[in-house]
Amino acid sequence: MGESSVLWLRVAAGLYSLGLLHAIIMVVRQHEGIFKVAFGAFGLAAVFQLVSLVEIGIAQHHFPANNVFETLSICALAVTIGFLATWFRFKTASLAVFIFPLVFAMTLVSALGGPASSWSNPTLRSTWLIVHIVLSLLGYASLLFTAVAAIAYLLQERQLKTKQPKNFSRFLPPLGMLDDLIFQSLGAGFVFVTASMIVITIWAYKEYGTAWLGDSRIGLSFITWGIYLALVFFRVSLGWRGRKTAILAIAAVFLSAATWVAHSNLKGLMHG
Repeated sequence: MGESSVLWLRVAAGLYSLGLLHAIIMVVRQHEGIFKVAFGAFGLAAVFQLVSLVEIGIAQHHFPANNVFETLSICALAVTIGFLATWFRFKTASLAVFIFPLVFAMTLVSALGGPASSWSNPTLRSTWLIVHIVLSLLGYASLLFTAVAAIAYLLQERQLKTKQPKNFSRFLPPLGMLDDLIFQSLGAGFVFVTASMIVITIWAYKEYGTAWLGDSRIGLSFITWGIYLALVFFRVSLGWRGRKTAILAIAAVFLSAATWVAHSNLKGLMHG
């Protein structure tokens, strides 16, 4: 990528981040957030992204899909155009909580395809990685809390359906309270894991340059974030509550176990 095309793409990523902020507000505060502002930034970001791709294509004299970074940029733009077309046709913003973060993540990764400067000092490098680890652990803790609340929800629901309550059931909170706990801990976890994903992406870019996508630990971080994004989408956009959300939360704990194991090896990277 040329310097100016990378600049336009990073400007687009910055504008798309307002969509991510909208999604976070939707999850944490449970209201419409800043959709109008995010939607306007989303459309403007698409223009900058298109300019970046056209500039690359002109410079290379062929379609700009030579590597994973350029391909991701094209896919992000295609998703953006599809979302905008859907909104203008149906005037529904229900997909925004899923599309906005997804497009931001894809554009962020594609914007890091250019050359990277090395770390200015080892302390900054280690601190950046520590921040990622702390955020990741907070995200896993939130997911674990979500799963515990989900198990309690399923147990309480089962007792109510059978009409034969066990002795322990009186210690369980009401279903409505458990459902709120699941959603609140899910929202907190989404914020922590999203911040963690952004931090490790930038850290890996500084550490490995354009080869950072080859690190499986980074890939697992994106998988964990994708699990959270799916849970948020099913809950906020599709209105899944209670049993469905509880089962998904429990499944997410098992799917995130590989990421936990992978992060146990990060101590060596701090001194690498």
